[in-house]
Amino acid sequence: MTSEITLFVNPTAGRGRGARAAQPAAAAFRAAGFSVRTVLGDGPEDALDQARKAVDQGTGALVAVGGDGMAHLALQAVVGTGTPFGLIAAGTGNDFARSLGLPLRDPAAAGRMTADALKCGRVRDIDLGRVGDRWFGAVLASGFDSRVNDRGNRLRMPLGRYKYDVAVVAELAAFRPLPYRITLDGGEVREVEATLVAVGNGPSYGGGMRICPGADLSDGLFDITVVGACSRATLLRVFPRVYRGTHVDHPVVTVLRASSVELAADDVTAYADGEPVGRLPLTARCVPAAVRVVGP
Repeated sequence: MTSEITLFVNPTAGRGRGARAAQPAAAAFRAAGFSVRTVLGDGPEDALDQARKAVDQGTGALVAVGGDGMAHLALQAVVGTGTPFGLIAAGTGNDFARSLGLPLRDPAAAGRMTADALKCGRVRDIDLGRVGDRWFGAVLASGFDSRVNDRGNRLRMPLGRYKYDVAVVAELAAFRPLPYRITLDGGEVREVEATLVAVGNGPSYGGGMRICPGADLSDGLFDITVVGACSRATLLRVFPRVYRGTHVDHPVVTVLRASSVELAADDVTAYADGEPVGRLPLTARCVPAAVRVVGP
């Protein structure tokens, strides 16, 4: 493996933490004997183009510095190439890093761990979800949670994850369950009234909400959490349990498992790794061993 690695940096992640995190991470790599190339890019498309060029030119690893959005973008560059993917978690949610067992908001420690793993060959292949030509590592959200994303993205204040707490309260006042058509592995069809349907390659989204607590990054299957039709009062009782993953024990929640799932519902935009991937209907497929990651 070449001794050069590429840092793929989002300078705006976590209100500037991405830019600040790049320096101690780069220092850790250099101290371990790696040469470091940094890719910033003039916007997401240009950054992705530069990352793909670095991969094509044989970089030893592509290491994203930022949050789930930056990890999502980096995955598009490395998937299927065999180039190791690393992650210095410096965003707001950091759910993909959490699912990989990586240090959170400690760029020096994450840099040292990643550099040591690269030198020792500690890499593994994990599954990714795919929707069309887009790949995702953590969770695809639809329904109440995706509408919270819609609203949160429109809010200017407050900053950080707190704006999503505000968005949750606002959406609770207006939300009604939606009729869904869920098709598993191209066969079994379920027509249900649902508050939300979350497709988990990994277990969490939203900064540690374990919406799909049993999801395994290497089993070739999604865990699909369906929160059925329920009142606002019930949703308020169930919602706090998502941080522990115990919401799946509630009678209103069903967990399905499949390697592919088609979701159909009216007027719903799906988000994967916190990024919009399109309106329903859409089909998500779990692709085994799609990317090589550097891990603890």
